Amino acid sequence: MHLKQHTDYALRILMYVARKRETQVSSREISDFYSISYSHTVKTVNKLGKLGYLELKRGRYGGGITLAMEPTRIEIGTVVRQFETNLDIVECFDETNNQCTLTGGCRLKSFFHEALNAFFDSLDGKTLADIVPSQKPAAKTI
Repeated sequence: MHLKQHTDYALRILMYVARKRETQVSSREISDFYSISYSHTVKTVNKLGKLGYLELKRGRYGGGITLAMEPTRIEIGTVVRQFETNLDIVECFDETNNQCTLTGGCRLKSFFHEALNAFFDSLDGKTLADIVPSQKPAAKTI
């Protein structure tokens, strides 16, 4: 399974903002820190804001980004599900476009469902607070 870049950016942005809790940050600051395109950063920040994870204040002098909730309330599994629009890890997961000739008698699909569920079960128990070190970001180790 491979997570989309958009999902990776969302998690990195949440981690960065969580580590800078006492200050507002800008999309440009995040973009520069991670060497992510500014437009991708803005797009991801806006989605995180719409989902209720970030508080976004507009304005050149009073604007910025902060967490909208405690890091202990942001579950990693939930964030991944919200950003991953296609979790069909094999063709037969897609009921409408499935062309697999083995679908009728294949038991492999159930194994993949079990693996996908285990993946999310492990993420559901983790929060942003679990993955964010207490010190401020000093290097690109996030």
